[in-house]
Amino acid sequence: QVQLVESGGGLVQAGGSLRLSCAASGRTFSRYTMAWFRQTPGKEREFVAHINLLGSSTTYADSVKGRFTISRDNAKNTAYLQMNSLKPEDTAIYYCAARLPGTTFDNWGQGTQVTVSS
Repeated sequence: QVQLVESGGGLVQAGGSLRLSCAASGRTFSRYTMAWFRQTPGKEREFVAHINLLGSSTTYADSVKGRFTISRDNAKNTAYLQMNSLKPEDTAIYYCAARLPGTTFDNWGQGTQVTVSS
């Protein structure tokens, strides 16, 4: 198990940027692939981005491709989500998640609110 704590959310105008951080406890962070998801009231949690163990491979939802960048620093036990050109429809609670390769995402943070005003 790994404990995850997100930070960096807030209120930003459309077109602005935010950088979310996900700090992980323990010394096994590099064994987990990391991902970001988001959720708005009344909707299911949706996938945003994923990064592999070494940070050499990333995947994005079509809705954020070209605007968001996921990264990780294994020395700091932290994953990041750089969000640029934000749109009001990006407003959501953003969650980071971790999984061992070949397993499901069963380690989740508490979430951080991102609000984009028009």
